[in-house]
Amino acid sequence: MDPAPLSSEHGGQCFRRRPAAPRRDALPDAPPQTVVPTRRELFLGYLKIGLFGFGGVAAWARRVIVEERHWLTEREYAEVLGLGQVLPGPNVGNAAVMIGRRFHGLAGALLATAGIYCAPLLILVGLCLLYDRYGQLPAVAPAMAGIAAAAAGMVIGTACKMAGKLKLAPEAIALLLLATACAAWLRLSLPLIVLVLAPVSIAASLWRAGLILRDETAR
Repeated sequence: MDPAPLSSEHGGQCFRRRPAAPRRDALPDAPPQTVVPTRRELFLGYLKIGLFGFGGVAAWARRVIVEERHWLTEREYAEVLGLGQVLPGPNVGNAAVMIGRRFHGLAGALLATAGIYCAPLLILVGLCLLYDRYGQLPAVAPAMAGIAAAAAGMVIGTACKMAGKLKLAPEAIALLLLATACAAWLRLSLPLIVLVLAPVSIAASLWRAGLILRDETAR
């Protein structure tokens, strides 16, 4: 049965109105949904990363893991990659071990590591044989220089994209710029940069989380 009309102040009639829907821009963003890969998907995903990540594995790994397959959020991937950067060894390989272990334990770590390294290893052996045979040709050196420039551009582009989506705090941005200056202009070694800035970065994160120094600062 239809609701009875309501009288207005001016003698007319008005009808019940549905409550106004909340503005779309006022709604909070939905939390990103992540997917737990099977062991087969984990191996094939890292096989794809290793097969197509020429010169810029971190860039391709982020695209596959975060954008295509949604295994991790942007922040989770940045945290894992950052920890892999601090540890000895290749950062993406370290991240593969951590991500594989997160989903499927030791078997996942082994599958992710095998997937990311088996295809590049076979291709590398083949390219080394070709380079030993044809490396002295005049066209080889310019081609290698072009590949190196493209790889550097991929790494820089990935870093900018990750930094833009993470909504970094002011102190994190300052540390990011300081690390960039130490590596690009001062030409300091990576172990030295990590040794100096990693404790500062950890302390800043703990302070922002309210775990250290905040009580003393408030006094």
